[in-house]
Amino acid sequence: MTTSTAASIPFPDGFLFGAATAAYQIEGAVDEDGRGPSIWDTFSHTPGRVAHGDTGDVACDHYHRLDEDLDLMARLGLDSYRFSIAWPRIQPTGRGAANQQGLDFYARLVDGLRDRGIRPLATLYHWDLPQALQDAGGWGVRETSEAFADYAAIVGEALGDSVDGWTTLNEPWCSAFLGHASGVHAPGITDPATALRAAHHLNLAHGLALQALRGRVRGDAEFSIALNLHVVRPDRPDHAGDRDAVRRIDALGNRVFTGPLFAGAFPDDLIADTASVTDWSFVKDGDLADVNQPLTTIGVNYYSTSRVREWDGTGDRNQNTGHNASAASPWPGAESVQFIREPGPYTEMGWNIDPTGLYELLMRMHRENPGMSLLVTENGAAYPDAVHDPDRIDYLRRHLAQVQRAIADGADVRGYYAWSLLDNFEWAYGYEKRFGLVRVDFDTQERTPKDSAAWYAQLARTRVLAG
Repeated sequence: MTTSTAASIPFPDGFLFGAATAAYQIEGAVDEDGRGPSIWDTFSHTPGRVAHGDTGDVACDHYHRLDEDLDLMARLGLDSYRFSIAWPRIQPTGRGAANQQGLDFYARLVDGLRDRGIRPLATLYHWDLPQALQDAGGWGVRETSEAFADYAAIVGEALGDSVDGWTTLNEPWCSAFLGHASGVHAPGITDPATALRAAHHLNLAHGLALQALRGRVRGDAEFSIALNLHVVRPDRPDHAGDRDAVRRIDALGNRVFTGPLFAGAFPDDLIADTASVTDWSFVKDGDLADVNQPLTTIGVNYYSTSRVREWDGTGDRNQNTGHNASAASPWPGAESVQFIREPGPYTEMGWNIDPTGLYELLMRMHRENPGMSLLVTENGAAYPDAVHDPDRIDYLRRHLAQVQRAIADGADVRGYYAWSLLDNFEWAYGYEKRFGLVRVDFDTQERTPKDSAAWYAQLARTRVLAG
């Protein structure tokens, strides 16, 4: 199927058009109603870590503007809203009794969604680890995985009757490797061995959380994890060294998670590639069985592709990662790999635009995990600050056409969540990168739907891509 024919075919009945956000990026109110500090509070308040010294202290003030934002979602006609729950708002130190005021906020959010006919999709972890747990070792220690299961149990007990879908982790690759290898995300560690330990403990946290949720939430609830899987292409397809570079990055970017999650094992080549970094002794008997829990859905987050070649020892090895090229590498054991800048066009993030990469990921997950449904849990683009945003409309249209193409080719894709509902705090980029369907004036907190919001609302209403 071509993109042009996809535009003439309606999306399947029941397909969800949604939007996504993350707690630290929009909520603000970081020291109100019992919320404790997270690693992103600490990181953003550390000089030099975030552009312009920006922090998430206020962000979009969503905590105080909940009803306004719920009404906005209703006006856009969203079928579903993917939000994250701030762990330090539920357990200020990551352990112990629940903070009832925190639970009450999310209960109001979920009830407000249901009252407006919007399906809640709750993400338990979108990077805001309680700082007290980081002080005790963070994702570098298995105790954090166990604490996450206790947190999941608390949230499941409180909200389990009202939430339709649960996502355990958002982009564990970023948490592990940007947070602990390159250090460009919180907690800002640059230790490859710790990054690999973190990857395992995030996998373990996912599995333990699923076990904690089951029996505490409604029986028809769906369970997922949102993975930022990498589309990696060889710079020279006929070059054996470039093909091996693809294999190495696929192991570190994709199979480090998909192996344990869906097959109950780390790939042998990953273990071999990283033998000089770690001996993997942190993987204990029974861990991989705990990780390999049944899932109903795979969440796919997609923004851009990567191109690699075998490094010849000259030039910059890190030409196009979408992150600070002067930072440490987020790829432990891949010193022989060079990243090559993809051809444009590019978004404001410097990421190349290639909608076919989304199709490739959806079809790969469909082939490798038959019988499991798929959600596009994030897809979107940063463009200059403007209400009239034709580039964003074009980006969304072209990627949604590839979703239709995947459905036509047999992938069971059940929904698409635009990133993001609101312009927000874009992590280490602060407020200079805007992904929202809705413009936010960060001085006044005024919300102004962009042209892309109107276009997306029409799509949600008609179920047909506009030309």
